[in-house]
Amino acid sequence: MKLSGLLPAIAIAGFTATAIAGEMPTIDATKFGYKEFRMGILGGENAQDRQKTYGCFIPYVSKMLGVPAKVFLAKDYAGTMEGLLGQTLDYAWLGASGYAGVYLRDKNAVKPVMTRRQPDGALGYHSVLVARTDSGITKIEQLKGKTVGYADPNSTSGYLIPSVEWPEQGINPDTFFGKTVFSGGHENNVLAVLNGDVAAGVTWASGVGEWNEGYSSGNLRKMVDKGILNMDDLIMIWKSSIIPNGPVVVRKDMPEEMITALYEGYKWVLANDLTCMEGVVGGEIKEWVRIDHSHYETIVAARRAKIEAKKKKGS
Repeated sequence: MKLSGLLPAIAIAGFTATAIAGEMPTIDATKFGYKEFRMGILGGENAQDRQKTYGCFIPYVSKMLGVPAKVFLAKDYAGTMEGLLGQTLDYAWLGASGYAGVYLRDKNAVKPVMTRRQPDGALGYHSVLVARTDSGITKIEQLKGKTVGYADPNSTSGYLIPSVEWPEQGINPDTFFGKTVFSGGHENNVLAVLNGDVAAGVTWASGVGEWNEGYSSGNLRKMVDKGILNMDDLIMIWKSSIIPNGPVVVRKDMPEEMITALYEGYKWVLANDLTCMEGVVGGEIKEWVRIDHSHYETIVAARRAKIEAKKKKGS
């Protein structure tokens, strides 16, 4: 995949932040052959909002690594995944299912290096199914024969987990609902609910904190913070079991010194510019935690099972 397959890169030059508590740890990534650091950002939010969210963050990453950081905005999850598989990206923050999709296609493409811990200490979040408050729908059983929205085929909370957990609860999405559709991302899926295009839709949320704030983090929180969602207009009618927070992944051949610089740098930004970091993660965060592939083995197994089931269905 060529970078032309992604939306135009955002390169922000210069760095003027003032240290609040000590200097940011930095390295010179040019000694490893890096002339720039190419960061892929998942789709699901409009490009202007994503550009604004990362505007404060890119200078920090450039400072951490000593090379210009550039952001490439994919129109959907698959675009970022293809960039990682084609090695036209060095980094991305994926959902667990997105990572599983990359891993199942090429185990040597990327490696997960860190994820965030929620304010309550959990290393996970939830898929939630929401409907309009004025719809009269209060439980998933009332959706029989109705249209339900998914976020993206490569989304963990916006597709994989509901499609796995609902059958376990006696609801076959292929036969129970009248129709299922992909809305092109989490924000679009919630807007589809509000606009009446779907009777209910899944999205992601921390599941902790105040409902009227969209919880402590997640898509609902981001939409509330942007002023495009009033939580009084929605009702939650289903919540999944806890899902592992998505990983920050980097190229498999990235030197450990660079990974450590990113990890320490992310912790520095969290401590010194909380507003910027909360914008990037979409809400509150307690800390960054180092993880590896073992943290996502259950999600990889679930995605593999979906692939195998689809093959059997088509045969």
